Amino acid sequence: MHLAIRFQLLLVICSLAVILLAAGPAVAEKAKREPPKQLQIGVKKHIAAEDCPEKSAAGDTLSMHYTGTLFETGEKFDSSLDRGQPFEFTVGAGQVIKGWDQGLLGMCVGEKRKLVIPSHLGYGERGQGGKIPGGSTLVFETELLAIKNRPRADL
Repeated sequence: MHLAIRFQLLLVICSLAVILLAAGPAVAEKAKREPPKQLQIGVKKHIAAEDCPEKSAAGDTLSMHYTGTLFETGEKFDSSLDRGQPFEFTVGAGQVIKGWDQGLLGMCVGEKRKLVIPSHLGYGERGQGGKIPGGSTLVFETELLAIKNRPRADL
C-alpha cells in the first residue's frame, strides 16, 4: 500500500511538471508580448545634431515613408513603400492618429523611428477599414524624408 501511494504521488508530480513545462513558454510569450499602455518611441537611425538644422514641430508638413504592422501578430496593414509614394500630412493638425502627432515631433530629416502606439492613441476600439481590429496596438517603422511648408525667418 505504501508503494502505491508513492507511485501516485510520483505520477502527480510528473503530471504537474509536464503541465508547467508545456505552459511555461506560453506564459512567458504572453508576458513578453503584452502591449504597452503608453506611446513608445525608438530611434532606429539617429541624425547628429550638427547634421540636423531643423526638427519637426507642430504645424510642419512632413513627408514620410512608413510601414504599419499589428503588434499582436506582426501582420502588415499598410506601407507607403509598397505604393512607392511618400505620405504627407501636417503634424499636430489631427490629420493622423494621435500616436503619430506625438511620436513624430522633434524628428530630423533622414531620421528613422519605430513607434509602438497603444490603441487609445491609434484607432481605439473601432479599428480601421477591416485591416485593423478594434483595440489594436500598432507598430510603425517611419522615416522622415522632408519637412515642407515651414515658414522661414528672413535673415
